[in-house]
Amino acid sequence: MSTFAQAPSPLPPLSQWDVSARDAVADTGLPALEAALRDELQRLCLPRPAWGLPAPDPEMLDVLVIGAGQFGIGAAAALRLNGITNFLVLDRAEPGQEGPWVTYARMPTLRSPKYHPGLCFGVPALTFQSWYRAAHGEAAWHGLYKIPNAVWHGYISWVRDVLALPVRSRSEAVDLQPRTDHVEVVLADGARLRARRVVIANGRAGAGGWAKIPGVSEDLWPDLAAHTAEEIDFAALKGKRIAVIGTGSSAWDNAATALETGARSVDMFARRKVVPQLNKGRASSGIAFLDGWIELSDAQRWELAWYMESMGAPPPHETILRTARLEGFATHFDCGAIRAERRDGQVAIETEKGPSGDFDFLILGSGFCIDLSRDPLYATILEDITLWEDRYAPPAGLEKPAMGRQPYIGPHFELIGKGAQPLDRIYMCNASTFVSAGTMTSDVPSLDVAPARLATGIVKALFAEDFDRYFERLQDWEEEHEMKPTPFYAPEYVNKTAR
Repeated sequence: MSTFAQAPSPLPPLSQWDVSARDAVADTGLPALEAALRDELQRLCLPRPAWGLPAPDPEMLDVLVIGAGQFGIGAAAALRLNGITNFLVLDRAEPGQEGPWVTYARMPTLRSPKYHPGLCFGVPALTFQSWYRAAHGEAAWHGLYKIPNAVWHGYISWVRDVLALPVRSRSEAVDLQPRTDHVEVVLADGARLRARRVVIANGRAGAGGWAKIPGVSEDLWPDLAAHTAEEIDFAALKGKRIAVIGTGSSAWDNAATALETGARSVDMFARRKVVPQLNKGRASSGIAFLDGWIELSDAQRWELAWYMESMGAPPPHETILRTARLEGFATHFDCGAIRAERRDGQVAIETEKGPSGDFDFLILGSGFCIDLSRDPLYATILEDITLWEDRYAPPAGLEKPAMGRQPYIGPHFELIGKGAQPLDRIYMCNASTFVSAGTMTSDVPSLDVAPARLATGIVKALFAEDFDRYFERLQDWEEEHEMKPTPFYAPEYVNKTAR
């Protein structure tokens, strides 16, 4: 049952979260904000009264959310505010380590401006701005440029705690097994959970893992290479020559981190001729693109996705300046094909058109790919998932096979089955929805939009599935005899038509 389900009710105490500036927070800031939040939620009649019917099986969840990062917490918050209480959030990380912000995201700040509302759902006291001003003060807010990673993580943790969202840590889902009326979710420890609906909100890495580069030998791992999304012992790279392949944000951030922690030198290799110059994501993050993309024709959606993919996204200029000013950094663009292999205990880099050489360690900054076949979580259902290549053949010049392997989802992010087994009980709230829905389920600007759309779809589905039981309850309902205080009370017509 939601902490807010029977308003007015007290907010639970805020759990501890790790933000470097926490000790400087005024004691009255967050308590005052939480009092304002209670008031705003009561005025908005939120969370809505719990409306779910008792499950015949008490161990059956209405919704299971996989992932407790920003979209997992967003999905859970939207469910709670919409009166769904029988749900659980899983995350494989240790408590306080959810998402990338305090683990492998090695940039000092988000690339998003500070004014995005965050996980607010139209409630002012839930916005990032309200939380930051309460936690760090007005002067800090006005002086804030972009949001530090740990601060953003602290905000997400606060939303989780203040809404009393149920999160189970150290729990990794490894298989999805659809049944007639639910989905059975197998965990890494062998446990099984059953839920009528499953939301997969496991971030960019949960749509296929990190992208491989042809020519980069896999036998370099783990002693001579790591991907930017992996744990890296930068202290062990002190005094060493590092190669970085890639020119995306994570490549630059890891190059900077290596040099800042004592690497002798970093050489960055890229097939691109130049760094992408424009962040088209800025122009496509407004509400029209966010809500409208998924409503476009298949041809329009494909063309948009193809264009965005082809343009690429530049690293923030702060990231490049951070790296370029460091001594020992060199870039090599337009290298053509790049090979990296193990040779005499080192990483031998060979390029088609650029320089070659031997290095002590390789950091692969290839970003993430969308390929569900690479994630064991989807193994059981993979052959039944409708992909874009099953629905749409692009015109000449707009082919991109990798985009064709993305799932073709429904209007509320539900999977569409192509076999006898329906998959619409499973909702994709991660980066795999890009061709279908743009950046709705992957970027900060959509956090106040996508979870609400998802929750609406789940509310509709649960209501339709239990319609007969709801209709029966409606017919039996007679808690308020409206006419009893009047001269027109006719008990014999209670719960009967008066025509």
